Amino acid sequence: MNLLVQTNHPNIQAHLAITGSKSETNRLLLLQALFPNITLENTSNSDDSEVMQKALNRQDQVVDIHHAGTAMRFLTAFFAVSEGSEVELTGSQRMTERPIKVLVDTLKQLGATISYKNQVGYPPILIKGQKITASKVTIPANVSSQYISALLLVAPKLENGIELTLEGEITSVPYIKMTLALLNDLGIATRFTANTIQVSAAKSVPTKVMTVESDWSSASYFFSIVALADAASITLSSFAQNSLQGDSALVAIYKQMGVSSEFKDNSLTLTKTADFKPKAIHLDLNNTPDIAQTIVVTCFGLGLSCHLTGLHTLKIKETDRLEALQTEMTKLGAVVRVTNDSLTLEPATVRHPKVKIATYNDHRMAMAFAPLALKMPIVIENAEVVSKSYPDFWEDLTKLNFSTTQV
Repeated sequence: MNLLVQTNHPNIQAHLAITGSKSETNRLLLLQALFPNITLENTSNSDDSEVMQKALNRQDQVVDIHHAGTAMRFLTAFFAVSEGSEVELTGSQRMTERPIKVLVDTLKQLGATISYKNQVGYPPILIKGQKITASKVTIPANVSSQYISALLLVAPKLENGIELTLEGEITSVPYIKMTLALLNDLGIATRFTANTIQVSAAKSVPTKVMTVESDWSSASYFFSIVALADAASITLSSFAQNSLQGDSALVAIYKQMGVSSEFKDNSLTLTKTADFKPKAIHLDLNNTPDIAQTIVVTCFGLGLSCHLTGLHTLKIKETDRLEALQTEMTKLGAVVRVTNDSLTLEPATVRHPKVKIATYNDHRMAMAFAPLALKMPIVIENAEVVSKSYPDFWEDLTKLNFSTTQV
């Protein structure tokens, strides 16, 4: 489905309820599988979370997680420590191109039994669940924080917990801290000092209701809309000022682009400010790489230059997001340069309307480019890909007086 997205209403007023965080939901679904007396509320309705839940309640030996990278990492660890289970964990064609070797090697250091069905280092993988008694292990920290979180989430069920030594610069620290905070909320002892993380074993946790905060990554597109609008005030629920999610850095980042943020009664109101003066944006997104696409598109729409670093993990996402950004932004008239871990955008001098944006089976490509409809009509190819993380995105966009027409 290709959608022509446009709007003739540059002044926006709206109140939206955003689905629960995919990141928090998937972590809590795994913890609920380990400790069934946990009850979850406001879980994400994303494809990724539905895939995760279905896999945890599997009936078949072959578990297909499609495009869900988080599920691949978390479930690899979960099935490895599930005594007596035998699972083939596979996914889409793109998933078979995304590396898993770092996590598999670390689990095998602990005593897990995992092998590759086809190419070494990549899914599909064959897992035989074992009782794990080893506890000390080392992992490279600069590849994906999801490898680290996967180990931390299953650590309470290991015989002796885990002591994880991180080698190199740590990527996406807020996501690791989110995982530890959720464990702490369940009364599981953790410790994170320098390059070492410890998680204690736990035979049980108290019966508890865990409420998932709304998704900050999904909120990023509305920060972009407010920045690009002539005037706007959008209230989003439910968001906390002291969020566990790293993408809450949006508040400080978008203040530079004329968006003020106010928290009240578990809601976040975004307002376009009048004192915004265009300037270059320089950011290290090592801790928040998922919002890079949104920021680049916003800067293009505002005529700003930007230089973003800390983007090395984008090359192993649903697509190579750096190359995809460069290709699609160039279609629009942008001048973009990328390296293995950075992107530089020159101030826009032209904008080509009605460009068809390829999404590469990547939900964030579709949603990040949609706010540009405030500047000119734009076509989003395979627009249905948003269901991976935010199934209601196009419906919510129409509440802001955007029109979406199949073409």
